[in-house]
Amino acid sequence: MNIGEIARRAGVSRSTVSYVLSGKRTVSEGTRQRIQAVIDELDYRPNASARALKEGRTRTLGLVIPPASQRLTDMQLGFVASVVEAAARHDLDVLLSPSGGDHDRSFERIVTGRRVDGVVLMEIRLEDDRVTRLTKTGLPFVTIGRIAEPDDMSWIDIDYSGLIARCVHHLADLGHRHVAMVNRSAELVAAGYGPSHRALTGFRAAAADRGLTGVEVCCGDDTASGEACVEQLLVTHPDVTAIATINEAALPGMQRALTSAGLSVPRDFSVTGVAAQHWAEDFRPPLTAADVPMVEMGAEAVSLLLESIAAPGAVPRHRLYSPPISLRLSTGPVRAR
Repeated sequence: MNIGEIARRAGVSRSTVSYVLSGKRTVSEGTRQRIQAVIDELDYRPNASARALKEGRTRTLGLVIPPASQRLTDMQLGFVASVVEAAARHDLDVLLSPSGGDHDRSFERIVTGRRVDGVVLMEIRLEDDRVTRLTKTGLPFVTIGRIAEPDDMSWIDIDYSGLIARCVHHLADLGHRHVAMVNRSAELVAAGYGPSHRALTGFRAAAADRGLTGVEVCCGDDTASGEACVEQLLVTHPDVTAIATINEAALPGMQRALTSAGLSVPRDFSVTGVAAQHWAEDFRPPLTAADVPMVEMGAEAVSLLLESIAAPGAVPRHRLYSPPISLRLSTGPVRAR
């Protein structure tokens, strides 16, 4: 059933039916009642576009993701899925838009074209031009991650600094004195990627507090990079007995390198960090880690964005997640070599 059939049965034009549905123009009470009677008889339900027209909204949210040329990590994909699922529960569509490099035109169309009612922005840098651009336009937005000074915007984030610090303290409690921090790629760190810098802050503070020797290395987001990274680490820093990491995608490679070196986890070497739960549980043995609550975070990002859309002048809201460290089997007492 469509507007044309309603118009035919009510004896009016399609535009008149549209005016009744949208409320954008006044229609005589008699005509309105006649059209409404047909709508009730046919049990017609306006589609999303008609509802959006009536509300003056698109009923679409924008989700800005890393460039399509880059393989998304499982954690990033988890955030995408959780945002889409949360939006669907509110009968909203999600428009995915890559940003960065040649994809900045896509982001600009999202911002200037008013194709969406608001934006969820992922993968935030400490100084992020996209945040500045959205702030200037007045388009409601929420970030997963946060800039260096985020008080004037709504955001959700993971407490990478605190969680990595807790991982280091856990390793120190087990007697480890030489610990490595395996970060994300050197390119992300150089670009000011928030989680990488905050994790480093927590790592350095905890290592200094416990009097540990801390080693910092960068690693690409894939198995091959994880393997090469740990192979090199074992050669250049043979005293290292444990790793704390935020690079979940490199974990299989790290495990492969340790196995190739004849090191048993956790008897000879301990590994811990921040990761999605399935990465932690797939590690052998299962990884002691802070499990990132992606589903909950995506749902909250959508909730905060809907609040910003409904009340543009409301005070920004923030949520910093600090999940507990799940003690599994990948960490153990240091063993004299």
